Amino acid sequence: MIYRDFKGTKLSALGFGAMRLPVIGGDDGRIDEAAAMSMVDRAMEGGINYYDTAWGYHGGNSELIIGRALSRYPRDSYYLATKFPGYDPSNWGKVKEIFERQLEKTGAGYFDFYLFHNVCEMNIDAYLDDERYGIFSYLSEQKKKGLIKHLGFSCHGGTETLRRFLDAYGKDMEFCQLQLNYLDWTFQSGKEKVDMLDEMGIPVWVMEPLRGGKLAKLSPENEAKLKALRPDEDIPAWAFRFLTSLPSVKVILSGMSDMEQLEKNLATFGQDKPLGAYETAALLDIAAGMLTAGTVPCTGCRYCVSHCPQQLDIPGLISLYNEHAYSGGGFIAPMALSAMPEDKRPQACLGCRSCEQVCPQQIKISEVLADFSEKLG
Repeated sequence: MIYRDFKGTKLSALGFGAMRLPVIGGDDGRIDEAAAMSMVDRAMEGGINYYDTAWGYHGGNSELIIGRALSRYPRDSYYLATKFPGYDPSNWGKVKEIFERQLEKTGAGYFDFYLFHNVCEMNIDAYLDDERYGIFSYLSEQKKKGLIKHLGFSCHGGTETLRRFLDAYGKDMEFCQLQLNYLDWTFQSGKEKVDMLDEMGIPVWVMEPLRGGKLAKLSPENEAKLKALRPDEDIPAWAFRFLTSLPSVKVILSGMSDMEQLEKNLATFGQDKPLGAYETAALLDIAAGMLTAGTVPCTGCRYCVSHCPQQLDIPGLISLYNEHAYSGGGFIAPMALSAMPEDKRPQACLGCRSCEQVCPQQIKISEVLADFSEKLG
């Protein structure tokens, strides 16, 4: 197992993500406890010492099962992470109630790592409103008490939202969990976010290293390109090698649903084989090609904005459109749009085409925004 140093602690570079545990009958709320227990046993045997769960995973049952699975091992033999579910507005005023319940559910006694869950456009104001909700103050107090060993946050928001959170709490954050992979290195401004965190000396934890499975299998043409460089390397391993090559990255979470996935990941993380410059360039070139299909080639020049009578953030909307189109849906675009005033959303476009007259890429912006509105219903 590859290990990374974090404040004198050796963390397994492969973290066990408990969001996609094996389930019964396809019901996400019914975890196959016996199968999950076996996977945790194999993970511990294979050297994984970092386990990540959350309040909402598997309908609230992930914390229970992971707690029971890990309770069979000495408490100092693993590191447990969970999160405050601020993605749900109904939870904003319940930080004490939820935290105490999480301690009960897991039976862990304390949390090695605890996160503000999913800092994004929808909840950034609530997270920063400590006078009203007291989330930061409460969690900081639990850290002083030793019930939280390390405090951090996960982020699905854009760079501006990340900056706001860092400006407010960055000096108190010990780690940040990002959606990061070789596709999102540019697509979700991954590099820019990592650079921002590097400026503050905040290490990176990774979620969605395989982009929800999209990077586990590539087109035959792209797979051939990678096989020519590393004939014995599995395609999913390339995504992990990209991340282990980044100095900022300490833990890479993988949500494994069965023993086969776990065994393959253990094999990959059994050897540290970072990518060379040429291999990284080849991988990013493949990513660039993958992103051209079904997405709009906006460069963010913002010429269009000055010609929009509605003053819409057109590049921002197109970026969300691209995310939604490439992902085939998902929660990121709807989540970001829900935080916008209605008169700044795609449906506010008048179809006047003034923006299109100055677009260097000759994008049919009005048609893109109309399609976006239709896709969102």
